[in-house]
Amino acid sequence: MAERLTIQPLTQQAFAPFGSVIEADPAAMRHINGGTTERYHALAEAEAVGEDARVVINIFRGSPRAFPYEVGMMERHPFGSQSFSPLDDRPWLVVVAGDEGGRPGRPQVFRAGGRQGVNYRRNVWHHPLIAVGAVSDFLVVDRLGGGVNLEEYFFDTPFIIDEP
Repeated sequence: MAERLTIQPLTQQAFAPFGSVIEADPAAMRHINGGTTERYHALAEAEAVGEDARVVINIFRGSPRAFPYEVGMMERHPFGSQSFSPLDDRPWLVVVAGDEGGRPGRPQVFRAGGRQGVNYRRNVWHHPLIAVGAVSDFLVVDRLGGGVNLEEYFFDTPFIIDEP
């Protein structure tokens, strides 16, 4: 029988084992450009290792998922981090799991606000993009280069996310 997953708010502290939350954190703010611009500095670090590795910037357009939603798989990227920052100011879901002997453990679900992004550290198990309510665009920073930078794991029994 499928287990239900609880959705929790996305916070720096709760998400720390998996990466960074990207948001306008006043502690990271400094004024630049003669005081006309607030810079929220060094919110996350992109990782890119391996053959011909480089960091690239993309736009992903995610179709909204239907709920209840089955989390039947997770993925990770062994050679690079991957960040997602919403462009449409819509909430979305972030699903991550710790590693348990080379496979994902029980997933955790975070509800991200439309002004919160995440940066998954290299080799962190996560579910592909989960847009909520409407088609949503995301600025995605990840690795391009040689080698297989995608590992997928399919659960024998999926987990269920009820209405977000």
